[in-house]
Amino acid sequence: MTVHSAQRPARVHAQARRSADPAELSAWHYLGRGLSAGLLLLVIALAALVIVVPQLTGAIPLTVLTSSMEPGLPPGTLIVVRPVPSDSLAIGDVVTYQIRSGEPAVVTHRIVGISLAADGDRTFTLRGDNNSAPDADPVVAAQMRGRLWYSVPLLGLVNTVLTGPVKAWVVPLAAVGLFGYAGVMVVGGIVEARAQRRGRPAGSDRAVQRP
Repeated sequence: MTVHSAQRPARVHAQARRSADPAELSAWHYLGRGLSAGLLLLVIALAALVIVVPQLTGAIPLTVLTSSMEPGLPPGTLIVVRPVPSDSLAIGDVVTYQIRSGEPAVVTHRIVGISLAADGDRTFTLRGDNNSAPDADPVVAAQMRGRLWYSVPLLGLVNTVLTGPVKAWVVPLAAVGLFGYAGVMVVGGIVEARAQRRGRPAGSDRAVQRP
């Protein structure tokens, strides 16, 4: 009798440890799901900043290629430029302008001076934050593409890759994948919640109470 009574607590403790293991696994499982959901939301937010918002607002996504605007806008930064009336521009604004009016090549620098001609036309002097001298030629209103709206470090590298025909199929494919993954997570969470409500607590209680 003494031997049996000494073994019972050990058996109960072992069963209690076994019953605690699923809870620990469940905690790690929920942690993994939380991290996955956070990563999914982050990817969706970045996709919105790079693709959706510029398309809906008529803004222009560009990639910084040089160091002339460091440290604020280092190479590889994605910048989104929004067209604004030239008369709303002021000294201190970061703007994108065409090197030659009508041509695709552009520069993004800061306005450091504004001149007003007798006929009311404005001429802008610009300089990169990392440059010691202003740009060689003054800029007229016709050359302005817009004012800096927001920027995201490093995403410009992605924007450079996703151009032309590549962007036409990569973006829809990525969108389908993201929404598919979100659907799988939602369905998996629902199934797991139903399984837990069907008697996992009752089963664990019986395991602890067995002699």
